[in-house]
Amino acid sequence: MIKEIEIVCLPGQQEDESILKNIAAASLNIYPQKISALKILKRSIDARGRKVVYRMQVQVFMDEVYKPETFTVKYPHVKTGKPVIIVGAGPAGLFAALRCIELGLKPVILERGKDVKQRRRDLANINKQGLVNPESNYCFGEGGAGTYSDGKLYTRSTKRGDVNAVLKTFVAHGATEDILIDARPHIGTNKLPQIITSIAETILNAGGEIHFDTKVTALLVEFGKIKGVQLASGDKIMADAVILATGHSARDIFEMLHRQNILIEAKPFALGVRIEHPQEIIDQAQYHCEHRGPDLPPSYYNLVEQVDNRGVFSFCMCPGGIIAPCATEADEIVVNGWSPSKRNNPFANSGTVVQVNLEDVAGNERDHLKMLRFQQEIEKLAFDAGGGHLVAPAQRMIDFVENRVSANLPVNSYFPGTKSTALKEILPGWINERLQKALPAFGRKMKGYYTNEAILVGVESRTSSPVKVPRDKETLQHPQVSGLFPCGEGAGYAGGIISAAIDGINCASAALKILV
Repeated sequence: MIKEIEIVCLPGQQEDESILKNIAAASLNIYPQKISALKILKRSIDARGRKVVYRMQVQVFMDEVYKPETFTVKYPHVKTGKPVIIVGAGPAGLFAALRCIELGLKPVILERGKDVKQRRRDLANINKQGLVNPESNYCFGEGGAGTYSDGKLYTRSTKRGDVNAVLKTFVAHGATEDILIDARPHIGTNKLPQIITSIAETILNAGGEIHFDTKVTALLVEFGKIKGVQLASGDKIMADAVILATGHSARDIFEMLHRQNILIEAKPFALGVRIEHPQEIIDQAQYHCEHRGPDLPPSYYNLVEQVDNRGVFSFCMCPGGIIAPCATEADEIVVNGWSPSKRNNPFANSGTVVQVNLEDVAGNERDHLKMLRFQQEIEKLAFDAGGGHLVAPAQRMIDFVENRVSANLPVNSYFPGTKSTALKEILPGWINERLQKALPAFGRKMKGYYTNEAILVGVESRTSSPVKVPRDKETLQHPQVSGLFPCGEGAGYAGGIISAAIDGINCASAALKILV
């Protein structure tokens, strides 16, 4: 017999099988010896009461043999299959490639950046010397922006596809099985590169192709149908299906589409700052304790406030993380956050942003790149305020709210360095004012949040793509170009690793329909 129940345990007990069996047995009013196995389905921390507990959804096997699930996947060989060009090797592109292989199609991935190992050198140059390689950075390269930006796998996109199948694919390529059960699954920046490399090896071993340092400069279109792509080298690669999965920072791709009169649309996005606290402050607020014990992970938060009919919200919260420089050009400042798998850094950071709507930005409705240009302008202002070498403008939290330039800045995790600056000189007034109202309100919701020990670092501007590449809801093809499949975050159809992976899978399935 198998029964599914919820059990509750204290921190430190969540991985002790004998204790969990005793708790389950008491809940079912049976002897613990009757339980042959216990499988955890979901696990989350509940800190709402005075005592922090783990809540688990479990399957209890009583006098029943439990067979552990295996996660190896066998893919067919597709070297001679019909080619599908995939532009971009982020999660959308990689999972599109895996799905192509499952369907007997040959994926040909074209990635402007470098592979994981070579990419590390360019990231070192960014952090230590403030030098940005526009083709290889935190946004461009094997695995996309997610590879060196945390690996958070939490998503609300459960209706778009099989989230569990994506998670199992990660496990098959080296992720721990914890991501299948944790309420907020997370791989960690230190582990994700090896997993990405393993996925790439699967694609190559099955007969797919991956070309690094390969930049697409034009789409080849004849009579409304895609025929292939042209590269910066001048070479052409031909295929009757192209999945465009370039990520939200590939501005040259948006400009290319605009130049070729392929329809794109300006799209709302969010803009603000990255806020960092000592992790201890967040732990004290969320766990209601003086010091977090070793049996609890660093805590996270999720905050939102309506200010003057506009949402101000936290985004991409990184417990035990660092703030990273994510510029893709030499004269801009863009910040993001990530955490290692252990989340053991002394700081917690989160993007805190305000929605930017089309009517907020000057330009007529035919100006499909106006949101992108606005984003660029803010990032260049931030660069100028920092003074170069990716030094970021920053301000203590209460100083920001009270319009006071900080006399000094707290120790923080942003490696290239920070410079005390009045952030109101960079952010548009209506964003600045809403942030100033929201932060004290966040402090009323979460004790200790509103403090001058927190630092605001500018700017958080790449929360999503400022451009949407339209597609048909049924066929997923561009309305003007048959065989072109806009995909993932860059096209405006995803918002993280999991949703991008699902969108890649869906686009590959759609490509099959026009190739059979």
